[in-house]
Amino acid sequence: MSLDSALRAGLEALGIGCDEARQALLLEYLGLIERWNRTYNLTAVREPAEMLSKHLLDALSVLPWVPAGRLLDAGTGAGLPGIPLAIVKAGLEVTLLDSAGKKLRFLNHVKRTLSLANVHPLQARLESAELPEAPDAIISRAFSSLADFAGAARHLAGGDTRILAMKGRYPREEIEALPGWVDVRSVEKLSVPGLHEQRHLVIMSVCS
Repeated sequence: MSLDSALRAGLEALGIGCDEARQALLLEYLGLIERWNRTYNLTAVREPAEMLSKHLLDALSVLPWVPAGRLLDAGTGAGLPGIPLAIVKAGLEVTLLDSAGKKLRFLNHVKRTLSLANVHPLQARLESAELPEAPDAIISRAFSSLADFAGAARHLAGGDTRILAMKGRYPREEIEALPGWVDVRSVEKLSVPGLHEQRHLVIMSVCS
């Protein structure tokens, strides 16, 4: 199966309506990761077909739980999950946060190349980042523990901000270790086409 056919099938399996122009942007983004990976080591995944499931479709599997408005992607790395979400979800403004200069160079290149006006790369660590207003959601798949993620994001979160943590197996022990000011709204089981691994999304907020 060609890469574009696999993408179409994956989007259909996820129930995501996506026109051909946006599908082309997703594949172009995948190509940019592949090319820059040769010198910048953006991701350990090297094969485009594997990138499709482990990066693009994995990122888009959380789409139903991402609210409209402002999204902060913390520890975005190569732009995941923020860039695929910015391409597919109309009206979403995405700040891509990473502390590594080489990642920011790549992200700015993607923004320019794909003309993504709703993408805003920012070099900073989450715990010290400053934003003009609280985002509607803060997402990450890079943090080692839920407690670390919630603690680093706390100063940026408003009362209505969703804190979205992408995890592998159901993180029972991590949930039990969360401080009392974190409210776990739900844990959603994700189904990623082509990925035979457990994936979950932990949806949290900061208690007032």
